[in-house]
Amino acid sequence: MKVLLLGPGGREHAIALMISRSTYNPKLYVVSDHKNPGLSRIAKSTGGKLYRAKTTNPQEVLKIAEEVSPDVVVIGPEEPQFAGVPDLLRDKGFNVFGASSRCAEIERSKVFARTLMWKYSIPGRLYFRAFSSLEEARKFVEYAGDVVVKPARQIGGKGVKVLRENQAYLLEEYRDVKKDFVMKLFKEMTKYVDIDAKVLIEQRVEGVEYTAMTITDGSYVLALPLVQDHPHVYEYDVGPETGGMGSISGPGWVLPFIEIDEFKRTIEIINNVVKALQTEVRDRYVGALAGQMMLTALWGPTVIEFYSRFGDPEISNMVPVITSDFLEMIERAVDGRLAGYKLEIRDDVAVVVKAVAPAGYPLNKKVAANHPVSVDESKIRELGCTLLYASVEELEDGTLRTHGSRAFEIVCYDENHEKASKKAELAISYIKSLDGWPLIHRSDIGSIELLKQRHQLAMRIRRTYKARARRGLLGTSIVWVPGKGIFFDPFASPVMTR
Repeated sequence: MKVLLLGPGGREHAIALMISRSTYNPKLYVVSDHKNPGLSRIAKSTGGKLYRAKTTNPQEVLKIAEEVSPDVVVIGPEEPQFAGVPDLLRDKGFNVFGASSRCAEIERSKVFARTLMWKYSIPGRLYFRAFSSLEEARKFVEYAGDVVVKPARQIGGKGVKVLRENQAYLLEEYRDVKKDFVMKLFKEMTKYVDIDAKVLIEQRVEGVEYTAMTITDGSYVLALPLVQDHPHVYEYDVGPETGGMGSISGPGWVLPFIEIDEFKRTIEIINNVVKALQTEVRDRYVGALAGQMMLTALWGPTVIEFYSRFGDPEISNMVPVITSDFLEMIERAVDGRLAGYKLEIRDDVAVVVKAVAPAGYPLNKKVAANHPVSVDESKIRELGCTLLYASVEELEDGTLRTHGSRAFEIVCYDENHEKASKKAELAISYIKSLDGWPLIHRSDIGSIELLKQRHQLAMRIRRTYKARARRGLLGTSIVWVPGKGIFFDPFASPVMTR
């Protein structure tokens, strides 16, 4: 079976590994923006080939697909979806695993996703306002109180600012910070011309985040085990947000701080979104859909955003866990035969993934790029860990150079997260910078301290949302304004009750 995989990074390396284990004995071909050594090696070992091309250019990808004539095309990243690569390939008769541009709107436009959830009354939704005018956004955010300010478009998991007004004597300073951030975000968003709204300002909620990845054929949603990403660049969740500095999963289907009924309700939300989305855009969804979730006092399982593909690095957690034939799942999704399929996993291991990035990431990718690095894969394999190549390129002379983002991902597993984390720390010691440029990673991922914090917060949140549920108040916000009365859900459309 011939498979054409599109994408250059760690996510695609993880997908390639799982596909290569298939009983279908696949011949893997890869379209990548640069020579990823991990992807190149797997393609060669299966009798395939790595092609260098612009993965967001539909015509370039089509030309390669026509040369390869694959049985199935697997789309890795989101940007090729936004650019219409799956659409053109399907129009030309290829079997494609990957959301069409219309279905991928669920990730590309956060405004679309929020509006969809409200239109179809899907639980787990948040109040929001979207702005295409800088002045209107600055005026609104000044008096909006505690909010989250986001880019209205997906820009690689970055650009999010959580803003709290919890110290009255600093109120003016808080407002200045909010207005300045909105202005900077508008400036950043001007380069994206494929979306009208530039900034999304939404209700701030607190809780424990987790990712629910699924595969769907348009009618059936197959859930993968839950994963928790760690987006902040520095230890203990501080610093700017990144595409993900690492992730944890297991043992089993849920995380240590998420209950099975919360997992089931999360998948129900995603299932409802798949149905609503297809009704709205009138197109069948074939591919991966992930919900970036948060367990909150407002709803319990609450949607932060959606990914129209597998999460990166979250899908890396599945490499040592999924025992089912990954390529068979993809084929069944493409053919519309997912219903009744049972996903088999190892439920006795905890998995820790840690990303290694050059200093400068994520705020200044230019200074983080073009640094020579080396890695001793044999030593990492001896630990029972897997090395994934991400934003790193192999040059003609065999040397490795960073591309400015997360260069490597280390995947380790053991009976608990602490042991897996310690393995990952040792494995990372075998990755070296050859010019002295610092390499960064988060040593706290999988630590007892961080897991304990997550568990305590989840317990606190759980008590509150279950009490609200008993009173029929899930999803309801109530604000009392002195002298004016009580407002229900004022962030969306104020309705005053006297």
